[in-house]
Amino acid sequence: MNSELVRSCFAKQFDGATGKLFASPGRINLIGEHTDYNGGFVFPGAIDKGMIAEIQPNGTDKVRAFSIDLNDFAEFGLNEEDAPKASWARYIFGVCREMIKRGVDVKGFNTAFAGDVPLGAGMSSSAALESTYAFALNKLFGEDKIDKFELAKVGQSTEHNYCGVNCGIMDQFASVFGKKDQLIRLDCRSLEYQYFPFHPQGYRLVLVDSVVKHELASSAYNKRRQSCETTVAAIQKKHPHVEFLRDCNMQMLEEVKDIVSAEDYMRSEYVIEEIQRVLDVCDALEIDDYETVGQKMYETHHGMSKLYEVSCEELDFLNDIAKECGVTGSRVMGGGFGGCTINLVKNELYDSFIAKAKEAFTTKFGREPKVYDVVISDGSRELV
Repeated sequence: MNSELVRSCFAKQFDGATGKLFASPGRINLIGEHTDYNGGFVFPGAIDKGMIAEIQPNGTDKVRAFSIDLNDFAEFGLNEEDAPKASWARYIFGVCREMIKRGVDVKGFNTAFAGDVPLGAGMSSSAALESTYAFALNKLFGEDKIDKFELAKVGQSTEHNYCGVNCGIMDQFASVFGKKDQLIRLDCRSLEYQYFPFHPQGYRLVLVDSVVKHELASSAYNKRRQSCETTVAAIQKKHPHVEFLRDCNMQMLEEVKDIVSAEDYMRSEYVIEEIQRVLDVCDALEIDDYETVGQKMYETHHGMSKLYEVSCEELDFLNDIAKECGVTGSRVMGGGFGGCTINLVKNELYDSFIAKAKEAFTTKFGREPKVYDVVISDGSRELV
């Protein structure tokens, strides 16, 4: 992330003024997909790519914001009816409104921001933007009175109330709570969390972006969620304490095999196994067992492709290439139907894997995949 660029653009935009710099990262999720709405665990970490904003109170009741990446300017007030038209500006406006709702006396400010989280690659650029402004406004106008968990919820509420996205808490949580060389196991039911060491010496973490997004994602997502709820309802008849698939084991699922559809059974099997895989990966990281971590990543990909059926031809192809090249672990990252694979690659195999993935993918699909190296890094902070 380039703080000098932000500084110079801010000075140019606002007559040579200087403000304070704040940053928040994007995130990866090492393992744990479609577990959140099933009461399970996710396992994200903050990355070395994100958003930087310079902010200076301007003594008015207006926000003047400049998006460096889009070369676009917006000005808006802080009341509900002042919502800006530009979708990027609505994120900043939404954070201001959510902070005001929590008792922070937000006043007008000038700001310019830029990011190096690739858009559409599943690394949560919007959460990085929300977290940057929530963290900054808490410092500048709130005397740090909002705790970090509430700052993550500010970002989530911004998505819900101002951007029309009914997202979970993981992205904002990882952005605010991230720590260098550590991943965070978040219990999506209790919101308890725990840090686990992640320092894969001799390995690199790399995302290979298929640059594809399939349109059926939202309706397919709802169908799968419905499958999980149907299975839970069937299991509850015999096990009334069950609230989510997280409370179920394979034996309980077997008991309802003849009651639920084959498709509902298959979806639920994936979720129950995936929740266990997150716990297995945590255990493996405690003893620096990256081979087991990699094996679990491959198991997740298989489950997402064959049981949950949220992969696609491009992602399966990239996963197969990883296997052929001897990559330690590889899987589709995110909800599926496009986006990236996340790969745990031994240093000595990195160059040959990337070359083979680019060449084979381009030959088959007529376009080159994008490649992003990521390093697990710190969460929201002020830059000095």
